[in-house]
Amino acid sequence: MEIRRAKEQDMDGINDLLQQVCLVHHRGRPDLFKYGAKKYTDDQLREIIHDDLRPIFTAIDENGRVAGYAFCVFQQHLNDNILTDIKTLYIDDLCVDEKIRGQHIGKSLYEAVLAFARARGCYNVTLNVWSLNDSAMKFYQSCGLKPQKVGMEVIL
Repeated sequence: MEIRRAKEQDMDGINDLLQQVCLVHHRGRPDLFKYGAKKYTDDQLREIIHDDLRPIFTAIDENGRVAGYAFCVFQQHLNDNILTDIKTLYIDDLCVDEKIRGQHIGKSLYEAVLAFARARGCYNVTLNVWSLNDSAMKFYQSCGLKPQKVGMEVIL
């Protein structure tokens, strides 16, 4: 398994995984997530692939197929009134193909993101996880992540 920055040739595989993620969210919160929707258009995805401030890492199997991905975004709050100016690498989305989970591909992607963030002088790596996604919560906890903040809601 090779972990590398995404390339345009990975778009079909990334799109397949984006649909898997959308379906998990739709099943858990159909009031918020549309069925069969796609998070990015192909033009948006192509733009992100080439954006060094929003790196995407892909896990590529021995047949050249995308087995997983991690979408990341650099964040920094320079000259903010209350926040320090630390540099953060935010994991916007991490997914491993549901057919091959349990092979430590997610852990390898996560470790590659950590190494990348360290090499770029980041203070921390953060992410959000929907409370409906128990398996993701358990995975991130097993990687050593701890809650930073909690989003709450009331449906009217």
